[in-house]
This record gives sequence, structure tokens and C-alpha cells, in this order.
Amino acid sequence: MLTLALRLLVQNRKWIAPAVVIALMLITTAVVERSQGRLWKSAGPGFFWTSDAWGPQTSQLFLDPYSFTHVLHGVMFAGLLTLLVRNVTTQWRLVMAIGIECTWEMIENSNVVIQHYRQATAAVGYEGDTILNSLGDIFSCGIGFLLATKLGWRWGVAMFAAVELMLTLWIRDSLLLEILMLIHPVNAIKVWQMAH
Repeated sequence: MLTLALRLLVQNRKWIAPAVVIALMLITTAVVERSQGRLWKSAGPGFFWTSDAWGPQTSQLFLDPYSFTHVLHGVMFAGLLTLLVRNVTTQWRLVMAIGIECTWEMIENSNVVIQHYRQATAAVGYEGDTILNSLGDIFSCGIGFLLATKLGWRWGVAMFAAVELMLTLWIRDSLLLEILMLIHPVNAIKVWQMAH
């Protein structure tokens, strides 16, 4: 797999420098989160995926239902960066999107924000993401960015709405609900979410 990735990079030289910068950002994110006390991986079973949004493995494995909210981060960043920095190549806009997502992961996993999540949202026992999960969230953001870039803005908006609806019905949460609950908690929403 690594050999294939390296071969693709050599064939597409315009991706080499952006890939190096992304790798350095991922390493920095892991180091900062470890210094904040985050674990590399959960002690529990599994590595790749959990479908239980309210279970103990959420935010611990590489991917979980909240990974879809990070796909939506990528969709939003693709749209905003295309509007704001038109003269920059897609590769470097991806670097910017990954940089924003890495910054968010480091902030989101600080003790101050973890405490706020516990108080304002239905994430009562939230302990923060593992580093593995943060890397999965960043990966998901990159996938969302690339999908939105390929699909164009109309299909990107449609995908955003579809994923929001799917998450609301599936896990009683979504990106927009997360933002609302972090900025202005609504007790009725918290009660509804906790009745999962």
C-alpha cells in the first residue's frame, strides 16, 4: 500500500510537496495531542470502525459515526477555500483544509474544550479523542474535500444536506447540531439526544 502511494506521488509530482506538508501537520497534531494527555489508541478491542455513536469506542477507533461530520468539514472547506483563494491549486487548498482540521483537532482535544463538551452536549462521559481517532477525523475531512472538489458545489451542497439528515435520524446528532450545542446549548435537544 505504501509502495503504491509512493509510486502515485512520483507519477504526480505536483502532489509531492503538499503530501510532505500534510505529513508534517499530521505528525505535529499527534505530538501536540499526546502532550495534552490523549492516548494513541483505546485499550479496548478494535481498531478501524464502530457504528455505535453512543458506545465506549466512539472517538477511540480510527472511524466512527462522527467521522461523517468531518467529511462535512472537508466539503465546507472545499467550498470556502475555492471562493476565498481561487488562485491556489487544489493540492494547496487541500493542504489548507487539512491544516484547519489539524488545528481544530488539537483545540477540540484540549482539556478546556473536552470539559465544555461534557457540560453543553449529550457527550456526558466524553474523554476526548484518541490520536488514532483524530487522524481518522483528519482523513475524513480530506475525503470530504476531495469529494466536494470532484462533485462541484451543487452536488456538494446536496451531499452535505443528505449526510446531515442521515446523521440526525441515525445518531440524533450532526455537524450543525454539534455547532449549535457548543455555541448555544438547547436543553430540549440534549434531552432528545440522550433518549437514544
